[in-house]
Amino acid sequence: MNLKVWLAEFIGTFALLFAGIAAIAAGATELAISLAFGLTVAVMISAVGALSFAHFNPAVTLGFFMMRRIGFKELLLYWSAELLGACFALLSLKVVLGAKMLDSVAYGATLPSSELSVLQGLGIEVVLSFFLMFVIATCVIQKQPQAGLYIGFTVTLCALAGGVFTGASMNPARSFAPALFSGMWSHHWLYWLGPALGSSLASITARYLWQEA
Repeated sequence: MNLKVWLAEFIGTFALLFAGIAAIAAGATELAISLAFGLTVAVMISAVGALSFAHFNPAVTLGFFMMRRIGFKELLLYWSAELLGACFALLSLKVVLGAKMLDSVAYGATLPSSELSVLQGLGIEVVLSFFLMFVIATCVIQKQPQAGLYIGFTVTLCALAGGVFTGASMNPARSFAPALFSGMWSHHWLYWLGPALGSSLASITARYLWQEA
């Protein structure tokens, strides 16, 4: 993994968090927030996908590792770029919008709905992350030329389906940076475990379906 790949992941994750959390801070509707995340993914995949495969998500990177597309050292480097990109996005938003506006929305922190049990919240994150990684893995294996569009739509659909229940994170970096800045760590572990399980299962399933050795 060279510096260009690392920087591509940093920029892509930065853009994802900056756009998505800005929409939340602006008081946008669920649809608008979902589109902010989904469209950013689609655009940034088109922009830097040729360099880094445009993960922008530690769980997706884990999926690529499970598919044997990257090694363990690359896994750690991808994670560092994604987590730092997410944190710098929140720092930039704090400078641009001010702490007061971001405090009012807890920096976009993800929390499971009070009407759900923790296990239900975990299950939702597993399922949503499975769908996302399955589409990504299928696009990669089939070399889909419109992968950015399909993956962006998937992010949007999953956000619409699960946003009200868990925030539809599907992405540990997306949850980590807001938790770090807001100090809201309640049930934070499920935003790592859920996406990790879902992505791992999806990558294994996609490899089996498409008979990738």
